[in-house]
Amino acid sequence: MKLPRVSLLMIGLLLCSQGFAETAQQTKMTTCNADATAKALKGDERKAFMSNCLKAKPTEVQGTPQERMKTCNADATAKALKGDERKAFMSNCLKNK
Repeated sequence: MKLPRVSLLMIGLLLCSQGFAETAQQTKMTTCNADATAKALKGDERKAFMSNCLKAKPTEVQGTPQERMKTCNADATAKALKGDERKAFMSNCLKNK
């Protein structure tokens, strides 16, 4: 009798955890926002940059290695990642940009 309950609970937890995962659009928004902040853009200039950045394909949002490192670092800090989680995130972030 307990086995079906445990199975249902595990399935429910798996489904709920996917709801908390950040979507690609949210990740892109975070990255573009960090880039705009790093460039100290404000007002209409920031709006134009954000619009272009969000429309760009992932391969178009590259920049120099230093800019990519700053962006990935800002994203990792915003997500409060530490230790191995941060290393994995940074590695993946730098490869995907």
